[in-house]
Amino acid sequence: MIRTSFTFLALLACAALALAAEPRTRVSIVSDAFQINERPTYAGRSWNGKRIEGLLLNSRMVQATFDDLNPQTRERWAYPDTKVWDAGRNLREFLAAMPEWRKHGLLAITVNLQGGSPQGYSKEQLWHNSGFTESGALRPEYIARLSRVLEKADELSMVLIVGYFYFGQDQRLKDEAAVIAATDAATNWLLKSGFRNVLVEVNNECNVKAYDHEILKPDRIHELVDRVRRTEHDGRRLLVGTSYGGGAIPRENVVRSSDFLLLHGNGVKEPERITEMVRKTRGVPGYRPMPILFNEDDHFDFDQPSNNFASAVGEYASWGYFDYRMKDEGFDEGYQSVPVNWGISSARKRGFFKLLSEITGEKP
Repeated sequence: MIRTSFTFLALLACAALALAAEPRTRVSIVSDAFQINERPTYAGRSWNGKRIEGLLLNSRMVQATFDDLNPQTRERWAYPDTKVWDAGRNLREFLAAMPEWRKHGLLAITVNLQGGSPQGYSKEQLWHNSGFTESGALRPEYIARLSRVLEKADELSMVLIVGYFYFGQDQRLKDEAAVIAATDAATNWLLKSGFRNVLVEVNNECNVKAYDHEILKPDRIHELVDRVRRTEHDGRRLLVGTSYGGGAIPRENVVRSSDFLLLHGNGVKEPERITEMVRKTRGVPGYRPMPILFNEDDHFDFDQPSNNFASAVGEYASWGYFDYRMKDEGFDEGYQSVPVNWGISSARKRGFFKLLSEITGEKP
């Protein structure tokens, strides 16, 4: 009873913090374009003859709320200077970096309540990074961190793509009932928080075979998408979709249920394939005018005339940068690899933000 009361009060405190100031940033969709505060994103902007207005250029920053609840693996994420892991420091440095990202034209970031692999790609995930308890209740400390990110994004007129589940951590939920409870808990908290700068990604790469729960897999994931769409508070609901692994095309069940379609370009080495993916997605039965958004792609070549970023934009699809620390690279590299240097601190990061500012017309 004491633990339950503490959790309830902590969540109320998070909600109170969120509502302390009237939210100023509202994301919406009109046809295949995103709007912020009823105005198209990048209003009037084009690049190399291609329309940019209405896109939502973004970066995968899923470790903003990261922590490791497994004492056996926690020491893996120690900062090089202090030799200890610190979730509070991670959040503070994340928040401090956000204004600089925004100055370059970044309008959205993806954050996931179960994170992503802090090693970039992993065969096994022994760490415990989940914003949900075994039964699907919200962990107050994760929600408190998410609230801080939402608050800062709201201040900067940025959108947060909030992911609920990640393969390798979905096993932290004991059964399907817990997955459903977690979906409802996160959705209701986001609605009642008052923030309106939110898009929901139910789970990351639903077609990855590492998922344990059937409702998180391709044949049934639309059930959770529909569940989020049906949930309302004060007559308002969240905009929602789910993503697929690199190179995959969304299935009809997800296309029919979603407000926007999430693609991943991981492993797609030929920019022409990005163009083909967007065109094939628009041909899936059930497609109607709606945004198509890459929110994960580890293909770079930003200094080349042909790259995945440019190809997505050329086909009127938003694109998202996925940056992880490759083997033997230092602390400055990788926005997904923990501990994270959230600054624009490497040649790869600088290449992305330089092209981003060129495409968006922003002059940091």
